[in-house]
Amino acid sequence: MTSLTLQDWMTRAKALKLSTHAWIDGKPHVGGAAPLDAINPANGELLAQVSACNEQDIDLAVQAARRAFESGSWSGMPRAERKKRLLKLSELILKNAEELALIETLDMGKPISDALYYDIPESARTYAWYAETIDKQYDEIAPTDANALATITREPLGVVAAVVPWNYPLMMASWKVAPALAMGNSVVLKPAEQSCLSAIRLGELALEAGIPPGVLNVVPGTGPVAGRALGLHPDVDCLAFTGSTATGKRFMQYSGESNLKQVWLECGGKSPHIIFDDCPDLDRAALAAAIGIFNNQGEVCIAGSRLYVQSGVYDAFMEKMEAHAAAMQPGNPLDPNSKMGAIVDERQLTRVMEYVESGQREGATLRVGGKQARSDTGGYYVEPTIFECTTQELSIVREEIFGPVLAATRFDTEEQALAMANASVYGLGAGLWTADLSRAHRVSRKLRSGLVWVNCYFDGDITVPFGGVKQSGFGRDKSLHALDKYSALKTTWISLA
Repeated sequence: MTSLTLQDWMTRAKALKLSTHAWIDGKPHVGGAAPLDAINPANGELLAQVSACNEQDIDLAVQAARRAFESGSWSGMPRAERKKRLLKLSELILKNAEELALIETLDMGKPISDALYYDIPESARTYAWYAETIDKQYDEIAPTDANALATITREPLGVVAAVVPWNYPLMMASWKVAPALAMGNSVVLKPAEQSCLSAIRLGELALEAGIPPGVLNVVPGTGPVAGRALGLHPDVDCLAFTGSTATGKRFMQYSGESNLKQVWLECGGKSPHIIFDDCPDLDRAALAAAIGIFNNQGEVCIAGSRLYVQSGVYDAFMEKMEAHAAAMQPGNPLDPNSKMGAIVDERQLTRVMEYVESGQREGATLRVGGKQARSDTGGYYVEPTIFECTTQELSIVREEIFGPVLAATRFDTEEQALAMANASVYGLGAGLWTADLSRAHRVSRKLRSGLVWVNCYFDGDITVPFGGVKQSGFGRDKSLHALDKYSALKTTWISLA
């Protein structure tokens, strides 16, 4: 645990030297597109201008990744050595944890304590965990008649493009880069244009860890230019994406228009959080529900943004939610005591406030919040906001907001709760609280969601898959199953006749 204070972090922020270029073939690269402005969400001030890649730069990165793959500098490296270097990358992330946390907070607006104690350690653990899988994968021999031998081997795909969002920049990158590298692929990583800086630093640390040039390339740029170029590139074998459903659909189209590259999508969410009358601990459930929507400023794909509370405990539960909202007001992201930080940029702030306005206009009752906060700082802050809703047809109930806005609805029966919970185009996360074991199993099975939490919310581990159903996509990050995205099965049939 660090003892750094707000003043300490502010001093470090002033002294921080940021790398702002792309990494292609192991070298710093200045992109040909107009630079991206890295804005500090805490005060609206310019942090740096980041080099942005155009179509030609993307082609250079893909070519570098292909050369590295074909050379065998990484794909052909002995497994023990590849494992050693990924473990070294994990160690370097932890060694530079305070710097990386500061970069994340300045670039994206999240509280420094969240970045330092969650995002960075989880990123490091991801590389270490997948490093440990490298020398523990076994191929198969299929059952055949005595006159044949059939082997099933798992092979790397080649060039993997990883396109990641701005809400957990380093951690989301690690969920894709680590298993792709563990399988022996080369990677072209495109960070979100709102939060490029930690990915650039990752490129530097990867080289320091001994990952060969061209194996991990980092290409900042906009979605319509750099992202589209990766989606359409004929020499990208696989594209893994986390972000909006609309953008995910475009990547599917790009695959069909180009080389039918594999596309793995983890898209939006509008997750239901259900509190039954027999909830075993209302206090713990209320805290989990508050963290589930207000953590990371609500900029979380699995945020429990739809709250369903059974009538018998509704009033008591909502009072507890109000108290938690009051205690989670946004503060300076560099203050270790802040529970919420700033919205990532002005555009997202506008989007969140438009949803707050639409909720009131469409008839929802504003119970808590609903205003911008800390406007004197020049930053992008929103109060924790809670609406009470009597219909599921409201925009704030149906659409992903990606901000600290909760839509709460009262229900009477289990059937009502399930019907409302499943009435969404999304199916990423869902939570329920009950003391009835039969109900826990029954409701979990009926929820159309890739992730279900029972008597908790947000809990998880690198050992279990992360992903959704319906328009939340079909990709799976984390766990051994993620290796399936970055490898191909080859059958070799040998006649023994």
